[in-house]
Amino acid sequence: MSNPVITHQPGAGSFGTNVQTGEWSTGLCSCCSDCLICALGFFCPIALSCYTANKYGENCCLGCVPGGLTAMRTHMRLTYGIQGTVCNDALMTFFCGLCEVCRMAREIRIRNGEISQ
Repeated sequence: MSNPVITHQPGAGSFGTNVQTGEWSTGLCSCCSDCLICALGFFCPIALSCYTANKYGENCCLGCVPGGLTAMRTHMRLTYGIQGTVCNDALMTFFCGLCEVCRMAREIRIRNGEISQ
């Protein structure tokens, strides 16, 4: 019995992605590109963290545990082919946490085809 040949790697969709450039689809402070995410982050950042983790396919509590956002950002960056380092992930989530969670939520929504760039 022969094994089937896999010709397409499963994973993130190709909607609005910047995989070829290795960059995030939106900037850190591009909140106006998705007002729903911006409003959720402003009024209830914990809910946004849980929403982001859930949309990414992780347990919704991941956004609330220490180091969880860093782990999720690192995994997301590696999955989507975005350049960076674990150290940079930790610094971004520590110093720019709310903006970074908004950017990760936008990235998921863009790559799922829910919004356009």
